[in-house]
Amino acid sequence: MDKVENIEEFYKRKFDWIPENINNEIGHFNVFKVEPIKEGKAQPVPYKRRDFFKITLMIGASKIHYADKVINIQKQALVFSDPQIPYKWEYTESMRSGCYCVFNKPFFHQFGDLKQYSVFQPNGMHVFDLTDEQVEKARSIYEQMFEEISSDYIHKYDVLRNLVFELLHFAMKMQPSMNLDNQKINANKRISFLFMELLERQFPIDDTHQKISLRSASDFADQLNIHVNHLNRAVKETTQKTTSQIIAEHILQESKILLKHSTWNVYEIAYALGFSEVNHFNNFFKKHIQLSPLKFRNV
Repeated sequence: MDKVENIEEFYKRKFDWIPENINNEIGHFNVFKVEPIKEGKAQPVPYKRRDFFKITLMIGASKIHYADKVINIQKQALVFSDPQIPYKWEYTESMRSGCYCVFNKPFFHQFGDLKQYSVFQPNGMHVFDLTDEQVEKARSIYEQMFEEISSDYIHKYDVLRNLVFELLHFAMKMQPSMNLDNQKINANKRISFLFMELLERQFPIDDTHQKISLRSASDFADQLNIHVNHLNRAVKETTQKTTSQIIAEHILQESKILLKHSTWNVYEIAYALGFSEVNHFNNFFKKHIQLSPLKFRNV
């Protein structure tokens, strides 16, 4: 899986620029309009963690992919994203609008712990369907944010923190959307799919991607923000193989390709495949092929 996206990378990806004050001592906050998608330009937000918080008012149909579920936004919703929960956002129609704010943990330093609120907890509610009336209420809070951030008021960031809390409590006062029960998919299939996606994304190994970072079931479970036993059960149920078996199969296949089609020596291949010692790679390869890596290369 790609590494955690930090707030500087978010600006570079979205706007191709980085604010000068992004690392100042009071933390960072900004607010934006959601731009309509240009024809043929819809790009899903990639599945990964971010190191910042985000609250989005989305008007328009879209899907949010988490490790164990997909949530469909049919019309409009308020969505809370935090650094601990990886997600991918997929837009399903071109006409969309809305607003979103981003801020990092230092922005609330000494002003409260956001993790105490359910909207920023792993098992909490993160997506709230909105009525048209609720949309207008949320939109008015964002308009206050836009007005405040462009002002010269010396304490404007205190006001902006209060507006974030207003959004937070506005959402938590709502009852969870009842139609989300109808949007659940098979959680084990979803987890297994994401595991395979993360695994396959590490290959092929080449000069621009020289070492895999996920080698064990625990590594993948950490990236998916689930317990390793949960991952193992999901993979076993959907593939009839263990997580370790599937990882080993992919590493073995890549090792064969590198031995036959690259000029790397065995040490370099072992390193690229995540083995701490070349002897560990040799033993792994012989266990599955009954040949040493060098003998396989020369056959």
